[in-house]
Amino acid sequence: MAPPRRKGPLQLVQREIDDIKRKVDSLVKDQNQTLNPAEAYTRCQEMQSSAEKAMGTLKRLTKTDEPAPVGSYDQRKQEEERRLQTLMGRLNTLSLELSPPGPSSPAGEDQKEESEDEEEDDEDDEDDSDEEVDKLKRVAKSFSQSDPHVYAVLSDFKGDQDGDLSVKRGEVLRIINKTADGWWLALDAKGNRGVVPKTYLKSGDGVDDGDDDDGTDDDGTDDNDDDKDSNEKDSNVDGEEEEDGDELSEAKDRKRSSSWSTVRKALVEIDATDVLSAMGAIPSGFRPSTLNKLLVDEGITYRGSHYIQPELSQSQLSFKDLFLDTDTGRVRSRSVKTSICFTLWGCRMIPTPGVGIQVLSRHIRLCAFDGTQVLSNIHTLRATYNDKNPKTWTFSPRMAGLLPTLLDGECFLRCSSDSPDLGILLELGVTFIRNSTGERGDLSCGWSFLKLTDDTGAPITARTYELPVNGGTPYERDVAMEYTASRESTVFHQMLQSRKEPKVILKFKSANSRTRTQLSVLPDTLLFCMSSVHLLALHRQMLADALLMDRPTMQDADLMCSPILATFPVLLDQTDLLDALRSAWLDAESNMSRAQRRDLAHLKQEFTKVYLSSVYYLLHTPSLPQQRWADQPCEEQRARVAYATVSALKDAQHTTGQSGSLQLVIDPEHCHHAFDIAELTYDLLRVAR
Repeated sequence: MAPPRRKGPLQLVQREIDDIKRKVDSLVKDQNQTLNPAEAYTRCQEMQSSAEKAMGTLKRLTKTDEPAPVGSYDQRKQEEERRLQTLMGRLNTLSLELSPPGPSSPAGEDQKEESEDEEEDDEDDEDDSDEEVDKLKRVAKSFSQSDPHVYAVLSDFKGDQDGDLSVKRGEVLRIINKTADGWWLALDAKGNRGVVPKTYLKSGDGVDDGDDDDGTDDDGTDDNDDDKDSNEKDSNVDGEEEEDGDELSEAKDRKRSSSWSTVRKALVEIDATDVLSAMGAIPSGFRPSTLNKLLVDEGITYRGSHYIQPELSQSQLSFKDLFLDTDTGRVRSRSVKTSICFTLWGCRMIPTPGVGIQVLSRHIRLCAFDGTQVLSNIHTLRATYNDKNPKTWTFSPRMAGLLPTLLDGECFLRCSSDSPDLGILLELGVTFIRNSTGERGDLSCGWSFLKLTDDTGAPITARTYELPVNGGTPYERDVAMEYTASRESTVFHQMLQSRKEPKVILKFKSANSRTRTQLSVLPDTLLFCMSSVHLLALHRQMLADALLMDRPTMQDADLMCSPILATFPVLLDQTDLLDALRSAWLDAESNMSRAQRRDLAHLKQEFTKVYLSSVYYLLHTPSLPQQRWADQPCEEQRARVAYATVSALKDAQHTTGQSGSLQLVIDPEHCHHAFDIAELTYDLLRVAR
């Protein structure tokens, strides 16, 4: 007879959780009958202690503790953690119901003091007709002597179980206890207590600074004239009390004034993401987009137009990444720590936002990342999807004509960082608009990270990688995405379950010799689309000619007349115009002979003609709308204007045999922006990194 199979630590914890669940069910059943409340409360406390110990044991478990291999160990461990958190939430609710009531005398004294303070304020604020402000002010006073864990309610919540606390939007609560299951024990202004979902609450910034001496708002301005009068009266009263030796009341009034400023700030700083989270329109794991915030808040710091510029050396008297080969007249090749090519194939099982919002764009933002900071520009790729299967995102769709840069998943990364944790960060995002208010926002649907070296420091192999999608932000850990998990442990079910997990599919590949040569002349740090490498290399060559050959001396920093150098970097931020340049250059290359394509001087001359007769003209056309992300009417209008203008320039060139831009410039039917010297001026000191 075979000996009994040894049970692993995870299975033992699972049985312990099952035992706790049976005890909880038994306690609920006995509570509904004739059970002594004191005895029930004691049993509840014992089960809470057991659950906390089980959670600690579960957190410490690792896969190596198991005596035999366990399929999908991490997933099964997360399932048990969620199950235990649910039980702990039930126990917290039971503890709240069974706990004996606290003393009522201090609350009565507080209410009496509150009523006296309200009468004084009513006398001072007779001209204040804003009932809502008065109400919030009274609520703030009720928490003036309480623990400074004050939260504002984002949306109405009606409790449907015993122990829940029903709240209204705009109320202010004091949190008594925070639990891991997300149901927090709270106290409202009337003294009622109960549990509230944490997603319905927003913390006020600066709550712990309640001892400030001033009664102004956080922006440095007073609340209103009535508040000034009230503060003046309070200070007078405080002065009288100080003469009598009562300094405690003065500190209490200052704290009350600061608490009101904090509470009001918490109420007015409710953003769309918090409200949508409270409404349940955003799945768990979604957050405000981290990379989009960097693009918006940091100007050009993380844009391709900044990284394409030359980088100065530490002395700022020469260039760090731009050199010229005097024998050939070409830009000298430079090898960097990381130079890779990869293809973003797609994403699967990505959760979709709920009702109440309309998705304008599904996209991925990519950058070099070392776990703490972004080390390159942030490149954005838009995903395509089928309305019948919105959870599957694809890139590089097959289409007639030129594939837009915005949809092209073939990219390259050059990075000079020597960080051992260097990798590619991929943030999945959606741009949405609220149907009720028309407010736009940008959400992160999760993120993935692929480290570019193994444990020994060697580069990873060129193959296809399926990266799991993590919830939260890149600075959060162990935030799971929302998906349906199976409790089956067989190998077959685990294989099926793995296909339900959110994944990003990334394939690394080797570049040919020509592409490697073109990449070697680009800046030391840049992440962009592979289809534009030849244009970036040509721009780099013209940049080297202007900065290393045509300047009188290397210390000369005067303005240079070069419309291409002055405007080309903008195309990396407006990829639809870059696509127009690619199309025009493709037509020009088709008319060149093989010898002309190898002649660098001829290529630069033709590139100048093509650039000035296409996108340079478009950049200064009033009919071209200003670019706006995820605005379909604007994008369609820009595409129509670009196509019509380039076609007209091409027809004029074929008719006259010369550049067609001059013909359109003098044509009275075409309007242009007022001339600005910046159109022609390349300012090295302003744009160099």
